[in-house]
Amino acid sequence: MKADLWQQRSLLEISELDAELARIAHRAGHLPEQQRLEEVQAQQQAARDRLAVLQIAVEDIDAQVARLETEIDGVRQREDRDRQLLASPSTSAKQLTELQHELETLQRRQASLEDSQLEVMERREELERQVAEESAGIDKLDAEAAEAGRERDAALAEIENIRTERTQRRETLTASVDQELLALYEQQRAKSGTGAGALQGRRCGACRIEIDRGELSRIAAAADEDVLRCPECNAILLRVKV
Repeated sequence: MKADLWQQRSLLEISELDAELARIAHRAGHLPEQQRLEEVQAQQQAARDRLAVLQIAVEDIDAQVARLETEIDGVRQREDRDRQLLASPSTSAKQLTELQHELETLQRRQASLEDSQLEVMERREELERQVAEESAGIDKLDAEAAEAGRERDAALAEIENIRTERTQRRETLTASVDQELLALYEQQRAKSGTGAGALQGRRCGACRIEIDRGELSRIAAAADEDVLRCPECNAILLRVKV
């Protein structure tokens, strides 16, 4: 196969564009900005999970407080009833002794319940402090995630602009290149990932392997329009520069 030098130059530029587009695709899939966003999002989820656990704990504490208040109210009502009976002239001496004993028991029970209630309320205050801290941390992470998202979007937009520009340039070049030459290039690129490369001294620009002297002599003797292949990787070997 033969191809004019300008077509070979165009094919070399297409090859360089394809290499750049591959690098762009790799960069788009491994953005530091995306990794940072995912890290912050993971921190957000962990913080929300911790907050949910704390909120459940607060609900449990509230249930304990309500139960203790009910029990304390019940004890107080019994105390009031017993005191009324103590003050009643119809209460017998035996009943008075029993009532007095029961009042002492109720007072101890009330004191114990109130101590428990105080302890539970102190735990609730600590949980509320932790909830406030976690909520503040989530607000901070939300702001960080928003900023990381904007940075990721800006990086992707920049990449997309470059991708669009390079793709348009490639389309312009492929429209002007001989279709048989282009098909050969695409066939080789599908096999090895690189369809063509410039001859750089003794080295193939596609596979980066040095070509032996015998092959180099054959290459040097070929006409400029001859389309040559690398003896190592079979890529189109271009003896031109853009």
